[in-house]
Amino acid sequence: MSVFSCILIECSVFSRIMGSLRVVTFRMAPEKVAELDSLAQSTDRDCSYLLNEAVENYLSEQQRFMTMVEEGLETVRNGQIFSQEEVDRMVGEWEQAAR
Repeated sequence: MSVFSCILIECSVFSRIMGSLRVVTFRMAPEKVAELDSLAQSTDRDCSYLLNEAVENYLSEQQRFMTMVEEGLETVRNGQIFSQEEVDRMVGEWEQAAR
């Protein structure tokens, strides 16, 4: 249990798992619940919809990240690496282009 003040939020967070829907219950800080409620009201959506969207986006981003990590590891395994000097040069070029 955290030292932070938390309340139990029970929203119907549905996901398709083997063709069935599941309800997930978790703890959330009161200020986050208030933000979620406010966003739900202003977007005319319910909490379940917003939480499902958040979970879907999170899982998608984590999968994208893991794919990038695996691609990077495969590159290293294939010996396709840059020296520190090459990295410094590329970063310098990117910094110049950004100005």
